[in-house]
This record gives sequence, structure tokens and C-alpha cells, in this order.
Amino acid sequence: MIDKTLTSNSPPAIQQRVQAGRIGWAGPLVLTTARTALILLVQAVVAVAFLVHGDPSPWRAQAPWWTVYATLVDGGCLVLLWRQTRREGIRFFDLFGIDRSRFGREGLWGLLYLVVLFPTVARFGSKLASWLVYRTTQLTPAMLAPGLLSDRHLPRWAVVYSLSVFWMVWSPTEEVIYQAYCAARLKALTKSTWATVTLVGFWWALQHSVFPFVFDWRLIVFRFLQFLPLVVVFQLIYLRTRCLPRMIIMHWPMDLFAAVLTLRL
Repeated sequence: MIDKTLTSNSPPAIQQRVQAGRIGWAGPLVLTTARTALILLVQAVVAVAFLVHGDPSPWRAQAPWWTVYATLVDGGCLVLLWRQTRREGIRFFDLFGIDRSRFGREGLWGLLYLVVLFPTVARFGSKLASWLVYRTTQLTPAMLAPGLLSDRHLPRWAVVYSLSVFWMVWSPTEEVIYQAYCAARLKALTKSTWATVTLVGFWWALQHSVFPFVFDWRLIVFRFLQFLPLVVVFQLIYLRTRCLPRMIIMHWPMDLFAAVLTLRL
């Protein structure tokens, strides 16, 4: 019997749905891996479009557009997530845990996390990854993939889109899938924080190493290791607090900065 007085995405409510058979392993595992798969699929579709238009290097041509076609990935992920919430018998927006009375507090927590955690953890991840892969702690052109990851040239409309729609949709989609859905349910299924963090963290970091996908194994490993500490810390915070709005508020500026810093404006 499901206790309807519980918040739909609270740990006790999730555990009740696990025991009632409404939540199994398939949904969380599919959603954990789906984002990476959709990223690769959308890139392939965009590359085919460039090929049809006669571009001699279609895969390379599609790469700089990652802040534009990212929304197609988000759309596919959100459709999958919506279907899973229906199967559980909860509303899609229940995953976000929005409480209007706490907007101000959540905003302050999000900004605090951004200021305190992001520079420290991101810097640590970058330094560690660069040393392990390239044996240097200094950024090199190989780590930036000029024209693909950084220093990208896009038409004006695509720049506007990247600085407006991209990050507004990308950040909450990442957080609600990896945190509010996957991590929350895998924690209930595994009953282990570290098993959850390891599984979700692997795929969350891998997503960043193939977005866009550049055929350079060292760059892929570097980007994976660069993001791994960040996504681990994100999960530990969320699994402790179960407050998604503050995580989204923290995440928004990160993706906006990524768009600004990688575009040639």
C-alpha cells in the first residue's frame, strides 16, 4: 500500500514503490546510459546532414554545434523520463521537488555551492586529469580541441541560441535525470551510496567526454577524469539533501560559462 502523504520523490516514497514493484532496475539503468547514447546518436544524425550537403569532413563539421543540437538530446531524455514517471504513477514535475516558499533559500544554497565548490572541485579535476593523461598540469591545445570544444565559430543565430536556450534546458535535464531519477532510485535499489555514485558517476562523466565526440582517446580519457570528481560531489550533495532546485541553480551558470568560454564571440 502506497502512503500518499509522502512526497513523491522522497526516499520513503521511492522505497515503497520499489517494494510495490513499480520501480525496477530497468528504468534507472536505461536512463543512466540513455543520455550518452542519445548524444552519440544526435551527433551521427547531424553529421549525416553535413555529409548530404557535401561537407568533406561531416563528423568534424558537426562537432562545434554541440550547444545547438544539445536540445534534441534533452528532448529525447525528457520523453523517456516522462514515460518512466507515468509507469511509476507519479507526475513528471514531482521529480523536481519545487516548493515556492523555499525559492529564496534554494537560490542562496545554489549560489553558495557554485562559489565554494565549483572552482575548487573543477580545478582539482582538471589538474588531476591533465597530469594523469598528459603528464602536465598546464592546459595545452590538445586538451581544448580548438574549433571543436573551444574557440568555436557559429552563425549569429546559433550563438544567441547557445547563450540562451542551451543552458536553460541542459542543466535541469542533466540534474533531474542523473540525480532526482537515477541516483534516487539506484540508491533505493542498491542500498549503497557508493554503488550509486560509482554507477551514475561513470555515465555522467562519460557523457561529458563524448559531447562532442572527438576521435582522440587521450582527450576522451582526460575529459572523463576531469568531470568525474565534480559529478561525484554533486551526487553526494544531492543524496544527502534531496534538494534538486539548488543543484539546478548551481549548474546553470556552469553551462552558461561553458557556452561563453568556448564560443568565438
